[in-house]
Amino acid sequence: MRVVFVHGACVRDGSWWWHRTAELLRERGVPSVAPALPSCGETGPPGGADGPGLPEDVAAVRRVLRADDEPTVVVAHSYGGIVTAEAAAGIDSVRHLLLVSSYLPEVGQSLSDFGDGSPAPFLDIDPGAGTFGVRPELLADTFLQDCDPEIRTQAADHLARQSVQVTGQPVGAAAWQHLPSTYVVCTQDRGTPPRLQHEFARRASNVVELETGHHPFLSRPAAVRDLLLSL
Repeated sequence: MRVVFVHGACVRDGSWWWHRTAELLRERGVPSVAPALPSCGETGPPGGADGPGLPEDVAAVRRVLRADDEPTVVVAHSYGGIVTAEAAAGIDSVRHLLLVSSYLPEVGQSLSDFGDGSPAPFLDIDPGAGTFGVRPELLADTFLQDCDPEIRTQAADHLARQSVQVTGQPVGAAAWQHLPSTYVVCTQDRGTPPRLQHEFARRASNVVELETGHHPFLSRPAAVRDLLLSL
């Protein structure tokens, strides 16, 4: 099989965010790829009414999924679940969805439907530029508290401003309704509270709990690898 990793919001360089798990998979002969998401400025400046948003992210992931007919597991993290819901729909090679502290939208839902109407305290929103991002000073304690100091330091270099358009753009498909799915609840997550993850997880086929923060693929890569190999 192969693995396609879809990263979360407000970060870039997906291959870095997934590298610890990807290396362990490679040792077992499992290749992986992490598509660049245009809304995070990975293919050009984000923001503005004409900037890339969710449709462009979906198209980028679908291109990667269609490029190989090998049986594929898609691993979606956080906002990546919004992208994957539409991007993985109707792709015959996709065998399983692994959703890590992720959103599982119904058709017509958007990222904003999962919030309470007010921005999270760790986000910085620039209405003029049409972008939002994670406040760097809150990154480590909110999202990486259980990671190695080296990872916590490096992560700040891989943050990105993202187009605010993605928060309100609805998905046109819900792949998890038609594919086997496993939801990973991160019980020590300070970014997406575990109680909310359990609510989202009700839509998945199976639920697994890991005692980690928001990025288990960085803090406990062997656990994520083993879970992937068991699917």
